[in-house]
Amino acid sequence: MKKRIAIIALLFSAQLFSQAIYEDERYVPETDPAVLKNLEEWQGKKFGLLMHWGTYSQWGIVESWSICPEDYGWCERKKGSNPANYNQYVSDYEGLKKTFNPVKFDPVKWAKAAKYAGMKYMVFTTKHHDGFNMYDTKYSDYKVTDKECPFSTNEKADILKEVFNAFRTENISTGAYFSKPDWHNENYWDPYFPPFDRNVNYDPALYPEKWQKYVDFTHNQILEILTNYGKVDILWLDGGWVRKRDQQNIKENYDEKFAENEAKNGFIKHRVVNQDPKMDELVVKARQKQPGLIVVDRAVHGINQNYLTPENRVPEKTLPYPWESCITSGGGWSYTPDATYLTGRQGIHMLIDVVAKGGNLLLNVAPSPEGEWQKGAYDLLQAYGDWMKVNSTAIYNTKPIEPFKEDNICLTQNKAGNVFAFYLAKEGEDKIPAEVSVKSISPKKGTKITMLGSKTSLKWVKSDKGFTVTIPESLRNNLPAKEAWTLKIEAINR
Repeated sequence: MKKRIAIIALLFSAQLFSQAIYEDERYVPETDPAVLKNLEEWQGKKFGLLMHWGTYSQWGIVESWSICPEDYGWCERKKGSNPANYNQYVSDYEGLKKTFNPVKFDPVKWAKAAKYAGMKYMVFTTKHHDGFNMYDTKYSDYKVTDKECPFSTNEKADILKEVFNAFRTENISTGAYFSKPDWHNENYWDPYFPPFDRNVNYDPALYPEKWQKYVDFTHNQILEILTNYGKVDILWLDGGWVRKRDQQNIKENYDEKFAENEAKNGFIKHRVVNQDPKMDELVVKARQKQPGLIVVDRAVHGINQNYLTPENRVPEKTLPYPWESCITSGGGWSYTPDATYLTGRQGIHMLIDVVAKGGNLLLNVAPSPEGEWQKGAYDLLQAYGDWMKVNSTAIYNTKPIEPFKEDNICLTQNKAGNVFAFYLAKEGEDKIPAEVSVKSISPKKGTKITMLGSKTSLKWVKSDKGFTVTIPESLRNNLPAKEAWTLKIEAINR
């Protein structure tokens, strides 16, 4: 009996929070030439925008998770007429559809701000785990265009269409976030059974016809987006626990550290359920609609995870596969009243750090219930844009170069062999020092070194380890940017 309990605990721990991404997770390379081409172009874009938006914004709460029976402090039920009553809470939550009316929704303004910031791609939540659709789906009435939603009469009611069109106008490529679990759908959370946790609330092996209906529903919705909403560059799938599982999965994804941490907490949050969404079949059909489509089946090891997505953190080192840190800019993923946003210095340094390690940054901004961005979001994107006007050539289409970072200096390189050294301003530092030393690289003899935004050729001398460049006082008093300054070294010794 003890052995059986230990095995069950191991299986639970092995898949617990399977949507989390770890740096040592193995990557399966794509083989489709069209996808590989788009993936390479995506890696050069470096900076994107993510938006979480739904009816939950009206309560200013975390997206979806408060209707899930799992017990976490960050998604406690505190709103509604009777939050102590789960069924009443869910009824009140789903009733937010009848009051969602973001009459100040202006995606053109968002797109222009993102364009100025230097963002090259965007990902928008078409549907989160709660199942509310931010587009005109024909497969559900739980949507923004349903007659019970007051915004349905607005000329911009099909929010996804308006967002995609606005961003495409600014030459920003588009991505569709889509939740594989749908807690509103009767074939995922069957009303006959109580929901136990985030998973399907019945055993798909015992009810195969019901599960097939859910698989068909999921495929139909995704194909609907890929058919009716123009060119889609990225399909960004969330809810990594909705996956096919077997003993091999468990062995491949077992994480001892994670299991150890959960054991300290003394309880397990959710079950492991084999719930195969038949993703291989879907991706084939999806790429028939959208050839070369990049697919991100988050946290599901296999061919359908074209790049990995460390969440709300930057890896400590470069990773041997395409990756993107998805990170909040202020508050949480969803709208937070009076949110505190990253400062320009924090945001720019984070972008540089991610790019120097070979990744992309997907920065989340959450619209309000009225359909607006908070001032802090616009201020942050303004700071990005001011800096990128001068320094973007050291960001886009660059690759890492060892050691990637030394002290407060980050490094990138471009295809021409130029190396860029970013001096990250320390707290309270508004000038670059008169001398900057870099130990890890050595310029070729006679190489020209400049600061981006200035035509002045800077004097430099070789040292025992690396080189030292002198910044003249005239340049230090009239710097072309704030937050970080970029030295361009035209060629280095290999």
